[in-house]
Amino acid sequence: MFHRLVNIPTSNSFFLFGARATGKSTLLRNALPQDKTLSFDLLLPEVEERFARHPEQLISELKAAPTNVEWVVLDEVQKVPKLLDVVHHLIENNPRKFRFAITGSSGRKLKRGGANLLGGRAFVCDLFPLTKTELGNQFALDDVLNWGSLPILYQFTSAAEKTSFLSSYVRMYLSEEIQKEQLVRNLDPFRHFLEVSSQYNGKIINYAAVSKGIGVDPKTVANYYQILDETLLGSFLLPFSHSFRKKLLKSPKFYFFDTGVARAMARQLTLPLLPSTSYYGEVFEQFIYCQIKSLCAYAQNDFRISYYHDENGIEIDFVVERPGKPLLFIEVKSTTNVNETMTKNLRTAAKDFPNAEFQLWSQDSISQQLGSVNCMPWDIALERLIAGE
Repeated sequence: MFHRLVNIPTSNSFFLFGARATGKSTLLRNALPQDKTLSFDLLLPEVEERFARHPEQLISELKAAPTNVEWVVLDEVQKVPKLLDVVHHLIENNPRKFRFAITGSSGRKLKRGGANLLGGRAFVCDLFPLTKTELGNQFALDDVLNWGSLPILYQFTSAAEKTSFLSSYVRMYLSEEIQKEQLVRNLDPFRHFLEVSSQYNGKIINYAAVSKGIGVDPKTVANYYQILDETLLGSFLLPFSHSFRKKLLKSPKFYFFDTGVARAMARQLTLPLLPSTSYYGEVFEQFIYCQIKSLCAYAQNDFRISYYHDENGIEIDFVVERPGKPLLFIEVKSTTNVNETMTKNLRTAAKDFPNAEFQLWSQDSISQQLGSVNCMPWDIALERLIAGE
């Protein structure tokens, strides 16, 4: 069992959002007193059907609950969004004052259907694949780059088992989240889109190029990306947008939430991930982004992450806006031997942002200052960022 960093508010009802297999149910079993918890798994067809037909039945079932029950878990609530109206009523009117732990792996039906998100009566928490901190002594960079860090993977010992699970994960996503929920009319173009979009992982989205690759129009591609975001399979990274003299590009990037899942979608799990290749560098950059995003969410530090790209083609992987601190520009390199040439983009941007900080994160074990750029091992730099240093 891994110690998860997400802060579960056990004194109040809450939502827990996260992609499938990030460990939401396991976390709740360990965080809540099971002898005082009543759970409803909406992934079970009979439970989903029961509440889909009569969501108000939750009221009568809770009336009959043992007197010691304090917590009610609704697992994968996007299956029956109408249950949230009932939960709202129970929070406001039930004398037993149940607290609700509500999980979800897709916000699309909730957002598009105008679901009742309880108007601030429930806190919101996010759960991600395991971070380096959570893995502790079990962390191995090459393993995470190859297979990702979904908790269930650590039950498997062979590459064949991990490949089989990740391939099944993609098929399950297509059948359970997309086809069953009727998020797209035609599954074949979306299936092709998953492969193509995973190959654009971490790159500035070119909707026209992706549309040509899968044979649909750019508006459909934009909708497909929105589906990925709303089903928590990844997230957009917007361009840095502070006002300054250079005109910035407006297209976002998109990063999948897990390196192993992205490699499975790209059908590259059986290909060796070799250091010093461009593909290795891309996967390492995705890994760093996922670590920053996850750990900032757990730390609740209000950091805002974007990327930098100006009209002259200068691109920097990440810009971190930290309340009360200077802007932080981060360039990620997978190299184990940093040299001054690698700091070129950072040094160029420093001319426009004289009060900002500039860092190069890499696998080099040596920290060094190269002009205005502080070059550090990625793990040390990540720890300092989250610690607010």
